[in-house]
Amino acid sequence: MKVRLDREAIALRAAKELQDGWAVNLGMGIPNLILMHRPENKTVIFHTENGALGFGPVLGEEDSGQRDDNFINASAQYITPLPGMSFFDHATSFGIIRGGHLDATILGGLQVSEKGDLANWTAPERAVKTIGGAMDLVAGAKRVIVTMEHTTKDGRPKILKQCTYPLTGKACVNLIVTDLAVIEVTEKGLVLKEIAPDWTAEEIQALTEAKLLEASDLKEIEL
Repeated sequence: MKVRLDREAIALRAAKELQDGWAVNLGMGIPNLILMHRPENKTVIFHTENGALGFGPVLGEEDSGQRDDNFINASAQYITPLPGMSFFDHATSFGIIRGGHLDATILGGLQVSEKGDLANWTAPERAVKTIGGAMDLVAGAKRVIVTMEHTTKDGRPKILKQCTYPLTGKACVNLIVTDLAVIEVTEKGLVLKEIAPDWTAEEIQALTEAKLLEASDLKEIEL
């Protein structure tokens, strides 16, 4: 059986997209792992919609002595305070999002369509349905990056011709980073830019419902 990238590797690859000076919001799950993989020699300012800007990595169980209930993100995880970190209310936080002041948001995804539509807040089989700040983020951020597994647990494609789950946003996704590929959303369609080691473009297409256009400089994913 061929090996797929793990969640840490997906986060590492997504982190390479971050540019110096960017203000970035991270969603739950794989995106939050990016806090542990900040790009070297770049200043990236992380934002959380519950009202903090400029924080560091999530604290693990081994760091329980450093935890402070005042320093948490929107996923209720303890975060590391950094010099210059600021706090504000929800109205100000969403003003940052809706005002277009975030350079990027990195979110998890349940489905992405060939047009860059995103469904990530609920599925019909889920008992709990929570929108959170996702709809504001995909509408307000300058760049939207989705990190997710390429297929569901039972092998069904998550990159589709059309999303079947309720949408978070239409034509909002710029880049998809999965455990198999890096795919850019363009006006011409989905462009396969990078593939996981030992996988072929044909094998990835077989696990993707939407048509993939192979980039002229297609290469192996580099971490």
